Amino acid sequence: MAKAYLLLGGNLEDRFYSLNRATELIERVVGEIVAKSSFYECAPWGFTHKNQFLNRVIVVETISSAHQLLLHLNRIENMLGRVRGSDQYIERNIDIDIIFYENQIIQDENLTIPHRKMQFRRFTLEPLNELIPDFIHPVLNKTVNELLRDCEDQLSVTIIDEPKE
Repeated sequence: MAKAYLLLGGNLEDRFYSLNRATELIERVVGEIVAKSSFYECAPWGFTHKNQFLNRVIVVETISSAHQLLLHLNRIENMLGRVRGSDQYIERNIDIDIIFYENQIIQDENLTIPHRKMQFRRFTLEPLNELIPDFIHPVLNKTVNELLRDCEDQLSVTIIDEPKE
């Protein structure tokens, strides 16, 4: 079994529903969810939009390889209505990124692990730091906590509670 660290996010429609439904599908298709961060709200990164993003990191134990995992996650995004456009940053109802897959380093035309921009994004580092502050980035040789401390991203990232039904 391998541990994969996934960032879920979205800023359209019912954000909590989208992230929770993605989590359910990941557990059904990919493997057991062994940890979940709090929900974090933040402004869009790299573009402007009126809606704030909701993000969360989950840890899943899987028998899938990293490339198989990517295929599963793309299918789940499609099932949830993810619309892919250009390579530009745009609003979306769901986005699932592989941040780490164990301590593997993968770089090919389809997949880059660790995620190539994670160290620049407070909305990724805050929930990761909640779960794995001492995990060492296998390329940068810094802990998640050190990456967060050194991150220059000044966008606000705030823990928020899921609304009660």
